[in-house]
Amino acid sequence: MQHGTPTERHGNAMQHGTNPAPVTAYLAPDGLVADLEAELGADRRETFGRLVVTAASERSVAWCANVWRNPVPIPVASIGDAVKKLKAIQRNWAMYSFDHHRRAALIAEQLPKVSAKPLVFGTPPPTAPLGSWTLLESNLVLAAASCSSPFPNGEAAFVEDRENPPSRAYLKLWELFTRIGVQPAPGARCIDLGSSPGGWTWALAQLQTEVVSIDKAPLEPRVAALPGVSFRRESAFGLDPTSLGHFAWLFSDVVCYPKRLLQLVHNWIAAGTAERFVCTIKFQGETDFTTMQEFAAIPGSRLIHLHNNKHELTWIRLAPGELGAIL
Repeated sequence: MQHGTPTERHGNAMQHGTNPAPVTAYLAPDGLVADLEAELGADRRETFGRLVVTAASERSVAWCANVWRNPVPIPVASIGDAVKKLKAIQRNWAMYSFDHHRRAALIAEQLPKVSAKPLVFGTPPPTAPLGSWTLLESNLVLAAASCSSPFPNGEAAFVEDRENPPSRAYLKLWELFTRIGVQPAPGARCIDLGSSPGGWTWALAQLQTEVVSIDKAPLEPRVAALPGVSFRRESAFGLDPTSLGHFAWLFSDVVCYPKRLLQLVHNWIAAGTAERFVCTIKFQGETDFTTMQEFAAIPGSRLIHLHNNKHELTWIRLAPGELGAIL
């Protein structure tokens, strides 16, 4: 398998057409290139750092921070020429640098600045088109004017609350709600499985929901005392899905093997007592691609990697018509 140290072979192949032009490129989350390559399988053509280039049409991929749509190789004679050619395509560009860092930085300095300030939660994501580019060789740019994420390299950052939540896990929910454009309404009944110390319960309480928080370990007292929060000290896996009534949302950030979480999800779906699901699939050791595929096969659902995920994926199943484009 040939990886992304830049070589003359890479530049010549794309520049002179000895290989078909790339159709789609996928930027892997940091440290997860191998997972993305395995997921793409035979579609993968070449890898440049974290950027996996294919000659296949775009498809739904979980281990991905950003999709580059219809990237094109652009021969450049100089730094100024690269700037001129990128500006001629559009205004806003995000650089992904995997090599030729100094030269890439000099190009980026002459392009219009793109704000990467952290979002205040509740602020909608940027709407201006944002392209991505990289230097494959010192004289060859790969650029995509259209990408799946409105955030540079898919990195959604927020102004953090460093005082009130008991952990940084709440950032996963902030990012998810921002990306999907859907969140629990005030007064919605939510259940948070495996909730201790309470990062997700805290985030849901800020939305003025009614949260039933479940864990064998206690919540942080400040979270347990929040309006709308009720805590039950028991196992998420021993809970009867029909015992607590109906929930608009089921959340789970519980630490367990993917197979065990899959069974829990199937139990709740069969019970019909939760309308929407948001679950973190945590891989302990090697990635369980088989279970990944079983989650992905559940009708009406999607698997995505959030910027605030680690070696884990977020599985989403919303009400009919709610799961549209995910940024």
